[in-house]
Order: sequence, then structure tokens, then C-alpha cells
Amino acid sequence: MTSNSELETKRLKREVLVRLIRAFLSDNFAENARLIPYDMRPKYAEAPFRCCNYKERGILRARTLAGLGFSIEEDDERTLLSDYAKRALEREKPDSNPLTVVESACHSCPSSQVYVTELCQNCVAKPCMNACRFGAISHIGGKSVINPEKCKKCGLCMSACPYGAIVKTVVPCEQACPVNAITKDEHGYARIDHEKCISCGKCVSACPFGAVHPKSQVIDVLKQIKAGKNVIALIAPALIGHLPCNPEQIQDALKKIGFSAVYEVAQGADITTQIEAKDFQERLEQSATFMTTSCCAGYTELVKKHLPEIKPFVSDAKTPLYYTAELIKKEYPDAITVFISPCFAKRREVLDNPNVNYLMNFEELGATLIAMGIEIDACEEKEFDYQSSKEAREFALTGGVSRAVLAAWKGEKDAVKPVVINGLDKASIRDLKIYAKTGKCPAGNLIEVMCCPGGCIAGNACLGSLKDAFKKVTAYAEKGQSLEERKNDE
Repeated sequence: MTSNSELETKRLKREVLVRLIRAFLSDNFAENARLIPYDMRPKYAEAPFRCCNYKERGILRARTLAGLGFSIEEDDERTLLSDYAKRALEREKPDSNPLTVVESACHSCPSSQVYVTELCQNCVAKPCMNACRFGAISHIGGKSVINPEKCKKCGLCMSACPYGAIVKTVVPCEQACPVNAITKDEHGYARIDHEKCISCGKCVSACPFGAVHPKSQVIDVLKQIKAGKNVIALIAPALIGHLPCNPEQIQDALKKIGFSAVYEVAQGADITTQIEAKDFQERLEQSATFMTTSCCAGYTELVKKHLPEIKPFVSDAKTPLYYTAELIKKEYPDAITVFISPCFAKRREVLDNPNVNYLMNFEELGATLIAMGIEIDACEEKEFDYQSSKEAREFALTGGVSRAVLAAWKGEKDAVKPVVINGLDKASIRDLKIYAKTGKCPAGNLIEVMCCPGGCIAGNACLGSLKDAFKKVTAYAEKGQSLEERKNDE
């Protein structure tokens, strides 16, 4: 569920993007981009979040910089936003790292620690001391005291205390990161280790100050459209769940933006399904104990950077985006392809795939529709030329990939025992490490891994609620022909 603080930070980012896109569409992009912080926080206006408008403008400047696609950490603060806007127009390739930190928005949260509060009742039994395995707790002056140098923050003392007198403070972004890729620098500000980062975006959602920010490619996309290029949109199935319109209206809305054609990535999901089912069957015939899916970009980055030992168990099938883009590039070799994505993690895949040029996430698409004044619920209805299967459209939902593989399975159905990892966190990563080390998964043999709990409809760049998105995507999937029905027709 999206928190109120996350909704507020999303609103701020959207407003900056809307103003940035309108600046691009104006007669003077560079100057109007420079004025965004001043237009949003005029001289005598009330500062809603910080002590003064000067501080607010500094943060808005940084957000605009990220909206232009630049790293805030590399900003010298003397370069004008207008100069950055000009550089964005001259840029030939987006930056490789998807995330950046707005230092001026970072709260420099105190380091995470476990400590004893005044609620301590001086128990005779000393359950907290008995629970601690590291000798970190002692009894001083009628109260339990924790030595931070010995404490491992395991939480056993918290569970043991009958009064709830021991608490743990957390740093939201650090707590959310499943791979410990975000830490504090010497000044206490958040820093991302891009060598560790899997671009899952959990830190973006977790920070209540919106200090962790995606770097946008929206200007890169719009300048290609403005230049008259053949720019083709590839939409993720999850998009159906996050726009206030019928699925059939999405094509017209995207064409009003300037895209020359629109393809459902579910088309590629049908290809992924067949290849993954065949791959799984061949592995079982070769006595493999389990196989994991391969379509989640966050999971792919996890395997590459932190879990190489599980690589032999990952399906060789490519992602739905890969196969859809391959089809488009064969037909239109000179086309500029843009993936409309629910998450930030796909930026890595896009950068590594020569058949996909750019990524525009759902938030950026929403901002573009607002900036251009496109009323999506009034757009013309038109079905896609390729009618993807029910199972392909359900790739956006947790459990959808494994259900699709099972539907395409040609052997005994009982041989397929799906296991779903519904969200990557430290616990699920630990389980995957065990599976890789032991060479078996006790719960089953087909492991579907989804970085976001709920699936792609819960991606960190999504617009609406998970509940509503699930209903809309499920209803849309039901309109498609199932793989079983397709077999019967053949």
C-alpha cells in the first residue's frame, strides 16, 4: 500500500516533470526549465516543507536536474539549469545509473540502533540479557543498557522484553534496500553504491523525504518525437491497471503524444512463455532439481551482482520486452523504441539491449499526458493488432509467469510444482542462496521471482493502488484467449 508520505513525494516529482515537459514544449526550453524552482516557490510564498523558500528552491532545482536525466551528486551547483537543459538536448545516450540522491532533501537520519527506553522495568529475570548471544547487554543503575559496539541488531532482545521497552530505530532507505547498496557518507547523507544497486527502487519508495530520485529519460524521448523520428512505444501489461481509461484507449493517447505505433509487450510474453516452458521441460529431463524464471529485471541484476551461484538455475528465456523489441526492430530497423515501464529496474535491461532505445516509466507517462492536456478517458478506442493470450497479460501479476508456463507445459501437469517469491528482500534472497548452495528447493521446482510484492502492477513507478490495478489487469486478461483455447483452435 502506498503511504501518505510516498504520495506527497510522488506529487512533487510529478509537478516538476509536468513543468519540465511544458518547458520543453515551449519556445524557450532552457530558460523555462531554469525558472521551475522559482515558479513553484515564489519569493513571498509560504514554504510548505522546509524552513524557507530558498531551501525549497534548492531541492526543486535538484529534482529538476534529475528530471533532465543528470546525476545530482555530480552537480557543482554553479551550473544553471538552463545549461543543463541545453546539455539534455545535446545528449546522445542516457546516463547508465538510474538513481540519484537529492542531498539537500536527505534528512541525514541517525544511524540505525537498538536501545533500551525508559519503559525498562528492571526485571529480576533479565530476559533481554539472556536472549542476547553477543554479550551486548549489561545491567547498569537499575536498567538494561546496550553496548552499540557489540550489538548486531538481531532483535532477539526486543522479542524477549515483556514490556516492549527495547526498540530499534531504522534508516528507511537503508532498511528497504535488500542488498545494502545505500549507506551514509561522512556527512551523514545517503549514497548509492551503484556496483551493488539492483535498481529495485525500494529506497525511492521508502524515503519519506523523496531524497532518492530516478533520473528521467523523458526529455530524450520527447526530443526524438519532436525530431520527427519513427518512435514506437512498447507498453508493459501493468499499464492497463494504472490509467483511468479503457485498455483500448491507450493506443490513441500515446499517439497523441507523438508515438507512431504502440505494441503490447504481452506479445513478447507469449514467446517467453513457450521458450520458458520448453527450457523447463528440457531441464527436468536432464534431472535438474529446479529452475527460476528470468523476466524480472531486479532479479536479473541481483543474480548478476550478488547471486551468481544461482545463475545455472535461471531460465535461458529472454524477457517479454526482449522478444517484442526484436520483432519491432526486424520490421522497422530504424525505429526508436521506448519501453513504457512500471519500474526503474528495467532501465538496466534497456541500457543492455540494443533493440530498446529509451525507457519512460508510468509516472513520466502520466506527467506527459497532463503536460500535453491529453484527456485519456476521452481518447478513441482501438484494439491492438496482435491479441495476446490471457496468460501473457497476467505476467504483470504475481504468479502469472508460473501459471503461463504451466498452461504451456506439454508434459504431466503434476510434474510442475510452482513456488512464488513475492518480493525481493533480505529473507527471500537468503532463501535463494540456500537453494543455490544445496541445489534444491524443498517447496517446488519452478520458482517465479518477482522483485515487487504483487508483481509488476506494484512497480515503484506505478500510479494507482495495487488493489485497483489487480482488478483492471485481471479483467483485461480475461478478455484474451487462453493458451488452452488456442491449442484447441489449432
